[in-house]
Amino acid sequence: MTQARAQASSDAALTFSFRDAVNPGVTKREVWAWAMYDFANSGYTTVVLTTVFSAYFVGVVAEGKSWGTLAFTAALSLSYLMIMLSMPALGARADARAGKRRLLFTSTVGCVAATCLLAFTGPGDIAWGLLVIALSNYCYCVGESIVAAFLPEIARPRALGRVSGWGWSFGYFGGMLTLGLALALVAWASGRDLPASQYVPYVMVLTAAIFMISAIPSFLFLRERTPPSLKKPEKMLASLLAAWHDTRQNFADFRLLLLCGACYHAGIAVVITLSAVYATQAMGFTMAQTMMLVFTVNIAAAAGAFLFGYLQDRIGHKSALAITLVGWIIMILVAYAAVQVWVFWVAATLAGLCMGTSQSAGRAMVGALAPQTRLGEFYSLWTFATQLAAVVGPLCYGLVTWMTDGNHRLALLFTGIFFVAGLLVLTRLDFTRGALAREGHPRDMISA
Repeated sequence: MTQARAQASSDAALTFSFRDAVNPGVTKREVWAWAMYDFANSGYTTVVLTTVFSAYFVGVVAEGKSWGTLAFTAALSLSYLMIMLSMPALGARADARAGKRRLLFTSTVGCVAATCLLAFTGPGDIAWGLLVIALSNYCYCVGESIVAAFLPEIARPRALGRVSGWGWSFGYFGGMLTLGLALALVAWASGRDLPASQYVPYVMVLTAAIFMISAIPSFLFLRERTPPSLKKPEKMLASLLAAWHDTRQNFADFRLLLLCGACYHAGIAVVITLSAVYATQAMGFTMAQTMMLVFTVNIAAAAGAFLFGYLQDRIGHKSALAITLVGWIIMILVAYAAVQVWVFWVAATLAGLCMGTSQSAGRAMVGALAPQTRLGEFYSLWTFATQLAAVVGPLCYGLVTWMTDGNHRLALLFTGIFFVAGLLVLTRLDFTRGALAREGHPRDMISA
C-alpha cells in the first residue's frame, strides 16, 4: 500500500512538472510530436552534411580534386545566403496567415525529395550534386527555423529552456540512429568491396526515409495556436531590412541577442563543420576513430541539452548562456593544448556538452524575447544570424589555415575569439527589459 502511494505520488509529481512546463491545452502527445521533428531532421545534418555525403562528394563526385572541398562549402554557403535573405519574409508571411505548419510541411517535403535526388549523384556529376545539396540544405534550414517558432506556443515562459532541451536532446538520438544505420550499411557494402558510388545512394534514400517517417507526428498533432497577424507581407529584402530596423527601434535587447548568437554560432559552426578535419589533420585520427568521435559528441550534446534546460530555467537565460560560453572557451584551450589523444577526447566531450546547451539555450532565449504575434518573423531573424555565422566561422578557420600553411591548432585557437565576443555582447543584454519590450510596454518604461 505504501509502495502504491509512493508510486502515485511520483506520477503526480511528474504530471505536475509537465503541466507546470507547458501552456494550457498542450498535451504530452503534442510535445512529443514537436520533439519528433528535432529527431527527424538531425539525421540529415549528421549523415548528409557531416559524414557520408560530404566525404563522398569530395572523394568520388569531384574525384579528389583540390577544389572539391571549396566547391562543396561554396554550395552550402549559397544556400545559407538564400536563407538569410528569404527567411524573414517567409516567417512574416507564415505569421500573417497562421501558416507555420504548412510551411514546415512544405520545407520537409522539399528536403526529403532533394535528399533522395542526391542518390542520383555519381562520379563527375559535380553541377548536379552542388545544386541538389544547396536545395536540400535550404529546405532543411527553413524547417529548422519554423519548428523553433512553435516553442513559445508550447512552453510557458518560465519553462522555455526545459522544453527546448527536451526537443534538442531527443533530436541528437535521431541523428545517432540515422548515422548508426547508415554506418551499418556502409560497413556491409565495404565488406563486399562495393564502391562508394553503389552504396552511398542507398544511404541517401535511407536518410530521407527516416526524416519523412519521423516527421509525420509533427504534421498530425502539432497545433497552430497563434492567430494570423494579417500583416501585409513585404518583398524579400524589404522585409529583412524592416525587421532589422524594428529591432533597433523597439527590441534593442533582442537585437543584442542576435549579435551574441551570430558570434558564438560562428564558433559552433567551426566545430560542427570541421571537427572531423581537425581530428584527422591535427590529431591523426583514423576514420573509425572519427566516427566514434561523432557519436561521443552527440551523446554528450544530448545529455547537455536535456539537463541544462532545467538549469537554464532555474538560474536565468543570461547566466546559463554565460556558463556555456565560458565552457566553450575552456574547450578551445584544452583542444589547442591537446597532444595526447585522451586529452582531445576530453575536449570533444566538453564540446558536445556545450553544443547541446548553447544551441538549445539560444532557441529558448528567442522565445523569451519574441512578440507572440511575430514568432515566425523573429525566429527567422535568429536563423539569419546563425546562418551568417555558419558562413563566417568556417571561412575564418579556412583562411587561418591557408595563411599559416595548414596550422589547424592556430585556426582552432582563433575560433575561441568568437566565443569571447559572444560573451562580451551578452554582458550588455538585459532579459527583464527585453521581456517588457516583448509585451509591448512603452519604451520609456524599459529604458532602465
